[in-house]
Amino acid sequence: MEPQDLRYHKEHEWIRLDGNKATLGISNFAQDALGDVVFIDLPEVGANLEAEAELGEVESTKATSTIYSPVTGAVVQVNQELEEHPEFLNQDPYGKGWIAVIELSNPSEVDALMTAEQYDAFLTAEE
Repeated sequence: MEPQDLRYHKEHEWIRLDGNKATLGISNFAQDALGDVVFIDLPEVGANLEAEAELGEVESTKATSTIYSPVTGAVVQVNQELEEHPEFLNQDPYGKGWIAVIELSNPSEVDALMTAEQYDAFLTAEE
């Protein structure tokens, strides 16, 4: 079961809301599908993102995968620790493996994202 306090995107990213800011990462399902993460291309602080736009890339021993922003806004912080420790994405995808913090331009976009229960049902349907 995924953490209940997060919202999920169909491309397997999650966000944790804190006021008008959203911390973003990839789901446990995504990190498991990727295998051992060896590199992450982080977004730039100050970058303006549209919902569904590319945010960066993750490279693993199996594949390179695009990370998408589930929301529109400006990147206000990135997890620089991932440059030295990309394995945090595998080890702790909902904690130390967070990727970026986005200041929301349109908070109502969050309503279109899946709850943990909906995301679990989505994953089951994809299998």
